[in-house]
Order: sequence, then structure tokens, then C-alpha cells
Amino acid sequence: MSMNIFRLCGDMSHVFSIIVLLLRLRVAKNASGISLRTHELFLVVFLTRYTDLFTTYYSLYNSVMKVLYIASTASIVYAIRAREPICSTYDKSQDTFRHLEFAVLPCFALATLTHLISGEGAGLDLFKNVQELLWMFSIYLEAVAILPQLIVLQRYREVENLTGNYIFFMGAYRALYIVNWVYRAYFEPGYRHHYVVYFCGVLQTALYVDFFYYYVVSKRRGGRFSLPTQS
Repeated sequence: MSMNIFRLCGDMSHVFSIIVLLLRLRVAKNASGISLRTHELFLVVFLTRYTDLFTTYYSLYNSVMKVLYIASTASIVYAIRAREPICSTYDKSQDTFRHLEFAVLPCFALATLTHLISGEGAGLDLFKNVQELLWMFSIYLEAVAILPQLIVLQRYREVENLTGNYIFFMGAYRALYIVNWVYRAYFEPGYRHHYVVYFCGVLQTALYVDFFYYYVVSKRRGGRFSLPTQS
């Protein structure tokens, strides 16, 4: 993947969102309002997407970013699951989205179907076929991985400042990647379109729209960030 300003800003927004969350966990030492299930899903996304980390070298930047995403997300999962006093403040009763049944399994089934229909694995050996399938699975899964977190925020209503910033920069990362795809389609010779990636990217960004609206409104008013109650 070639580099441009939109991809770079998207990557930096993603990195910044992770730093904000790690800072929140370290300083506040609590996981209130944070969804463990969302970060477990993101960890699965990165582990299945970056299976080429030790088989294919693209650039130092690419390798460093892959390791950073995996390591930082694993550390977040570990902190919420096992590190005191953070793990004691995690409210499992609010984080009830059934991510295996409603995210992992449907996305894997959809990825398998897409992989078979598209013929992406034609002519590839078994290992490459599995890599392609897992990559496709990660694309579908990333599109819905934020759902448990958004549900937790809706249940808490009051959104802590650093948590709100974390979600905002996560959404900005994907929105910037959409602009990156448009830019590359117009200016990169031989650019290969991938419509499943486009669809999942737009879906993922759409899930943030409601959050973006209330985030911007709260920043303009200068008050506490809160989400409306469900009618």
C-alpha cells in the first residue's frame, strides 16, 4: 500500500486513539465505560490480518505499525482482564454483547463465502489461501468490532473525557482511510479496487456518526459529554 497524507493521518489517528486509551487506563486506573469485548475483537482483527508479519516484508513502517497494533491491543485486553485495580472496576454486566455469536462467527461465515465466490485463492497454495481467508475475515470483523463499546457507552450515558476522545479518534481513523481510498483511486496508477473493503469501511464509519454528532455538540457547549436515553 502506497503512502499519502490521508493514510498517514489515518494511521496517526489510530495510534493516538490507542495512546489515549492506555493513558486513561494508566492514570484513572479503572475500566469503567470501556468494553473488553470490543478490544478482544480488535485483537482478533489484528492477529488474523497480520499473518504475513513474519513471511512478507513491505517496509519498516508497515512492520512497526503491525507490531504496535497487536502489542498495544493485547496490553489493553490484559489490563482489563487481569491487572489490578483496573480489572476490579470492569463492569461485565454492562458489556454483554455476544461477540462470538453475533460478530466472530457471522463474519467468518461471510468471509468464507466471499472468498469462495471471488476466487481470490485460485492458484494459491493452502497457506496463502488461509492467509487470504483470514484477511477477508478481519475486514468484516473490524467493521463491527466497535459495536460492544458503543453499546456500553449508551448504557452509561455519561462519557468520560478521555474515553470520548479515544472513540472519536478511532472513528476519525476509518473516515480518513475512506478519503485515502478515494485519493488513491484518482491518483495512483494501477490502483486495484476492493469493494468489500469499501463497504466495510463505510459501514464502520457509519456506526460512529451518532457518536460524532453528540461529541461535537458537547465540545461546542463545553459541558459534560452525555448520550441521550433510548426511547
